[in-house]
Amino acid sequence: MESFTEDYSKLLLSKEWLVKVDSQASTPYLFKFTSSSVDLTTCILVTDTRTAWAEVLTSNQFARRWRMCNELPISPIPDSDSEESWRDRHITLLGRAHSLGGFQEVTFEVAKPTLGDLAFDLECSNWKWRWEPTFLGPKVSAEILSKHLIMPLISVNHLAFSSSDVLGDLTPGDLEKATDKVGRTARRTVDTHIRNALSRPRVATTLRRMAAMFNFLPDLPAIITDAGTPDLRAPAVENPSPKITVREAEQRLNDDAIMTSREPTPPTMLPQADSATESEDEGAVPKQRTLLASLTPSHHLRDSGQPSANPSKDASPVLPSRSRSQTNASASDSDSPPIRPTKKPKHHEESDDEDSEEERRRRAAAIKSGATAKRGTRQPLKRGGKRF
Repeated sequence: MESFTEDYSKLLLSKEWLVKVDSQASTPYLFKFTSSSVDLTTCILVTDTRTAWAEVLTSNQFARRWRMCNELPISPIPDSDSEESWRDRHITLLGRAHSLGGFQEVTFEVAKPTLGDLAFDLECSNWKWRWEPTFLGPKVSAEILSKHLIMPLISVNHLAFSSSDVLGDLTPGDLEKATDKVGRTARRTVDTHIRNALSRPRVATTLRRMAAMFNFLPDLPAIITDAGTPDLRAPAVENPSPKITVREAEQRLNDDAIMTSREPTPPTMLPQADSATESEDEGAVPKQRTLLASLTPSHHLRDSGQPSANPSKDASPVLPSRSRSQTNASASDSDSPPIRPTKKPKHHEESDDEDSEEERRRRAAAIKSGATAKRGTRQPLKRGGKRF
């Protein structure tokens, strides 16, 4: 058997659809038939509206099958001209049987295939015939159904609904003119033709009701003539939350981290020195709150429980330490201006020899006993008047 090509598909475009029903399975089959008197070939196209089959027979294949179906001798007629004339007459007979009027007169029966994917027998009063087409595949089947069935049906449906006259009442000549007009328009702009044919409310709703009825839906949709224009505005959103991009969120986190790092650390409050030990010229210097990194030896001695000989003379103002200055500088670098250095108050030197000698003896005793702590930077004492 020859393959079903595009040329055979074009030849079948001008052929009408023929219908037969399988009584056992209640399946309708649609047929298209064509033949050639030049090379004596025959072609059949079959579909059940979902799948397509086709078969092409050469002249020799046609003669052999006809003889097998009608129980005739397989060998051809010795005279070649007679054999060719015999084949031409029987192909013409088969063509008349595959016409609108002749196809109704032949019996149809689905049989078991032996050569193809589908088989059915046709029988008339004094002859028989058998077709065994093969499956064309899903892609070719879809293309065949679109070109030969779906698109023509859409165009005819458009013609029926757009015409003011009933198509059944038109004469064949008027109906041909109307069909040709719609076909020329559809051929030039297929997309516009399909939109106009199926977007009309009357056509679209009639089509959907027919589909619902055909598939046994309980609630049948109504047929309308005016679809109207619905409201397509989106509903307003109440209190929409502002949208923040990822970059903005990262920038806000960085700003919060910088502000947190710049918050000043609250300083530790220390008691201020006794105002009695401050001189008059120190009153103009601003008072600084500092941490004492180390105590003077006199404070260590007082803390160890040894009373001072003259407590009033040993009292001195609290001095700013180097560690406290470094702590305050690091904590206030980012937020506050630098603090101007203040004059370091000098310790009062005692002029009393007895006190100085006693002080030295105490320090020597403390060094020998190992009880003295590491002394900080010794600061000079500021002279002052003797106290009485």
